[in-house]
Amino acid sequence: MNRKENFYKIIFNILAYTSLIFLVGIAVVMVTQSIPLFKEINFFDFLFGKHWYPTHEEAEFGILPLILASGVVTIGAMIVSIPLGIGSALYIHELASKKQKMFLKPVIEILAAIPSIVYGFFGMMIVAPFIQNIFDLPIGLNAFTASLILGIMATPTVCSISEDALSYVPRSFKEASFALGANRWQTLVKVIVPAAGSGISTAIILGISRAIGETMTVLMVAGNAAVIPTSIFDPVRPMTSTIAAEMGEAVMGSLHYNALFSIGLLLFIITFIFNIIAELVSRKSRLKLGLGR
Repeated sequence: MNRKENFYKIIFNILAYTSLIFLVGIAVVMVTQSIPLFKEINFFDFLFGKHWYPTHEEAEFGILPLILASGVVTIGAMIVSIPLGIGSALYIHELASKKQKMFLKPVIEILAAIPSIVYGFFGMMIVAPFIQNIFDLPIGLNAFTASLILGIMATPTVCSISEDALSYVPRSFKEASFALGANRWQTLVKVIVPAAGSGISTAIILGISRAIGETMTVLMVAGNAAVIPTSIFDPVRPMTSTIAAEMGEAVMGSLHYNALFSIGLLLFIITFIFNIIAELVSRKSRLKLGLGR
């Protein structure tokens, strides 16, 4: 039995360290491919430049429009997904009957499993023309449409993790609240939600990571215009869609090629930071509820 346990332990250790090696390898490749760009272009000019014209005779590699586009779309997605996700989690955990839970949980999991290209196709063919007609816009492929579709995509993530956080709250908290004379709504708002607050925060952070790292959907519905947005109804091009749209035509080893790797490195750092914050908040939540590390 000990030999089997040792064997499984060695296998899982190898798998764990292999994942770490791949992560480090990705980071190393991105850094090494980004360095040549910054030998030619100032880092702050790259980060805060207002024009992205990588194929012009006098190429410009300012990614501020791409960063702002990613920010606008992500914030819009969170405005959609946070109320829907947390509200759905609260309903499933506290108000839904057993039959409703048996129906709603699988539906949410199915939504999370749908490929992003399906969301993008639906947004491009159905949602974009609808938005264009409703708001009388010249084009329906814009930041608003991208935010709406990304918000729907991120909702299952926010809902599922929030519902898990709510389920971690000890039943004694609810019973103590009822014993003190609080009604169901007061118990939900003043006891259960604050107790699960760290877990819900984790859900929101991971939802942000999902939205900011999405590629195919924003490539199809955001409008693909690398300009600084002045309105949520302007076509935009987030960082992820820029990499997807241009990597195939960038000459290997050129500044354009290196610039795309630099955008990828920036996205890697942003999502890595968000995931670290989510893990720290989740760990704090578990310790707060006495569930260990």
